[in-house]
Amino acid sequence: MQELAEIFLKHQEKSAENINLVSPTIYIDKIKEAILLAKEKGLKLKIIYNTNGYENVESLKKLEGIIDIYLPDLKYSNDEIAKKYSKVENYFEIATKAIKEMERQVDVPEFCKNGNIQKGLIVRHLILPNNIENTKNVLKWFKENMKKGIYISIMTQYFPTYMAKEYEEINRKITKKEYQEIEEYIEKIGIEYGYMQDYTEDDDEQKYVPKWEY
Repeated sequence: MQELAEIFLKHQEKSAENINLVSPTIYIDKIKEAILLAKEKGLKLKIIYNTNGYENVESLKKLEGIIDIYLPDLKYSNDEIAKKYSKVENYFEIATKAIKEMERQVDVPEFCKNGNIQKGLIVRHLILPNNIENTKNVLKWFKENMKKGIYISIMTQYFPTYMAKEYEEINRKITKKEYQEIEEYIEKIGIEYGYMQDYTEDDDEQKYVPKWEY
């Protein structure tokens, strides 16, 4: 874990704003060790846990006091859809329990003067074409179950790639009508804290694909 701790510290030396752990679930124990070691050596950067939301609560409890910011997805409200598209069981129950544990640990977001988050929970949801009821039910659960002040980030950037193209109903981007229906629903149920990505008909799908550099 010494090597990973040193990587964290090198990012701090390069003036990184945070340590963003993307899909780190299977490495929780090792990451925890590395963070604690780096903190002993002066790590001050905020730690972000960036996850698909399908998490084990007991595993998350190991991270209490270590993670500053949780960024989970809440992809599905319907377990049949989750099993069809992501091959997982009991997604909604597992993901919502995990998100409530994250809420317990870090509470509502806190921001610095430049607008960057310093602590807290932001839940993300990606709108899928032909699955507007799925999104509405996610938003309904969020409104009824999350503490006021927790943010939700609603993304409209979906485009079909890889195996998604095998499903006719999601083999396209969302329409403007679908986007507007979700906008109206958000207003109807009164969600106050969050972000909604602008709708665009731009066909440049690659702008959403990270350009990895090694």
